[in-house]
Amino acid sequence: MRSYGQYCSIARSLDVIGDRWTLLIARELLLQGACRFTDLKKGLPGIATNLLSTRLKELEEAGLITREEAPPPIATTLYTLSETGRTLEPVLKALGLWGLRFMADERPDDAFQARWLAYAPEWFTTDADPDAPPAVIQLVAADEAAVVELGNGRVRTRVGRATDPDLVLEGPPRAVLGLVNGLIDLEGARRIGLTATGRTDLLKRLRPHGDGTGCSS
Repeated sequence: MRSYGQYCSIARSLDVIGDRWTLLIARELLLQGACRFTDLKKGLPGIATNLLSTRLKELEEAGLITREEAPPPIATTLYTLSETGRTLEPVLKALGLWGLRFMADERPDDAFQARWLAYAPEWFTTDADPDAPPAVIQLVAADEAAVVELGNGRVRTRVGRATDPDLVLEGPPRAVLGLVNGLIDLEGARRIGLTATGRTDLLKRLRPHGDGTGCSS
């Protein structure tokens, strides 16, 4: 692991987590929990097998992840974030929130997975009407599905489909995520391919965390 050689906490942090793929490995372990090597490889499209092995070894040596040999029927190595590794959660959330300003465009070769669709509303929005009855919003983007559950003042999400959602939002990722994260309004999302079916008034309950990105049409 290379070092910047600076007596500075930012530099020391980047000594540990600044290499390519490192924070995305932490993202996957945070979102998925304990993972097999194959789970991580699937969650990190584009990473080479040998590079993933190297990064996992480096993270283990730095004390950010642990490994254990799971008994049958799993009978394989499982990787998890250590207590120190889990303290990266607010760092990842802050990076994700800051990075929303760069999400206006999708690149043709961008991969997209349901977990990434699911975590965004939970991390980056709050329920603006905590006294309102529970409600369910189904998100579908690039054939990936996630569910947003509003209730008791909280926004919870999960991968998958709801039985009887109150609102269904379907379209390209930048339309669906742009809308729920407050980057664009409903009409703007519709112009780039969003279909909204059901109670669109529920969108008023998804209040984006203020970060200066703004909402455009």
